[in-house]
Amino acid sequence: MTDTPTVADGHRHPVQPDNGHDHDHDHDHDHDHDHDHDHAHGHEHDHAHGHDNHHGHDHDHHHGTGVRGWFAGLGHRHDHGPVPTDFGRAFAIGIVVNLGFVVVEAGFGIAANSVALLADAGHNLSDVAGLAAAWGATRLAKRAATVRFTYGLQGSSILAALFNAVLLLVAIGAVAWESVQRLIDPQPLAGVTVIAVAAAGIAVNGFTAWLFSRGAKGSGDLNVRAAFAHMLSDAIVSAGVVVAGFVILWTGWTWLDPVVSLVIGAVIVAGTWGLLRDAVCMALQGVPPGVELDAVTARLAALPGVAHVHHVHIWPVSTTETALTAHLLCPAGHPGDGFLGDAGRILARDFGIGHATLQIETLAGSCA
Repeated sequence: MTDTPTVADGHRHPVQPDNGHDHDHDHDHDHDHDHDHDHAHGHEHDHAHGHDNHHGHDHDHHHGTGVRGWFAGLGHRHDHGPVPTDFGRAFAIGIVVNLGFVVVEAGFGIAANSVALLADAGHNLSDVAGLAAAWGATRLAKRAATVRFTYGLQGSSILAALFNAVLLLVAIGAVAWESVQRLIDPQPLAGVTVIAVAAAGIAVNGFTAWLFSRGAKGSGDLNVRAAFAHMLSDAIVSAGVVVAGFVILWTGWTWLDPVVSLVIGAVIVAGTWGLLRDAVCMALQGVPPGVELDAVTARLAALPGVAHVHHVHIWPVSTTETALTAHLLCPAGHPGDGFLGDAGRILARDFGIGHATLQIETLAGSCA
């Protein structure tokens, strides 16, 4: 765990971990700065930056890594066993495999005159773009902080999640339009081709989902969980196309093809909506899913010596990192560095908040 050393300027500053290594070790740093701060509001600004990234299991957290199982399980808690922390290889394999399948599926969709195959190919193409954006964001998020980007580029993972969700909805809108046109004017199609290609899609999408399955069960990264959810939904959708192909072969109901594509679109929108909602919330610096503001405030208020908690702000730094600032009223005086260290560890352990800044006030009403 990292300790919060005392600095001569009256602030508690965290020991900043080096990028690219585990944070599960102790630092004993003494900082001696010669600054004097005059605070016009008549209270001490004692900041505890709780960069305590030990969440009850081993994370290979970088100070900038970077967002939630299956569709409804996009919230996260850090109370489970070890999971992989680097999904770069999974993203690379997923992109290559799915891009190749998109080319094959689109070609057969045109040859078979199947809007369902074209719909699935378009969706898979958007998945490829989403995987590429998420992978790029995780690479950018590992870059070191700068004087301009003090958190590094961790926020790029949030932008990738937002891009992924919007891209999916746009792709489904285009597919829905084409499906409606096919309902108005049904076209003949090759049912056997549809069945064969969709069956291959089950294998491709199922394999890609498997690559992200461990992260979906334990990772706090919205992008990893979204990748798993999308790939698994694609496999299920492909299974639906196979069933539709058999029905078309048996009955000759060509109108079933665009109907299936519309159902595919509805399933994807339903699955993407939660991702879009969470991504927009994060982009607007809302409290991340899985973190309850009232619960955090109550936990801080229960700390010894704390009479009141106010000005609590919680926001995502990335799809995996959460930050907090709060003012604590302690009438008996400053509780000391040990209190600040304990508070940081509690916030990290119970709420997954790894960046905490706590301002201590000893006089009620002294906060501006």
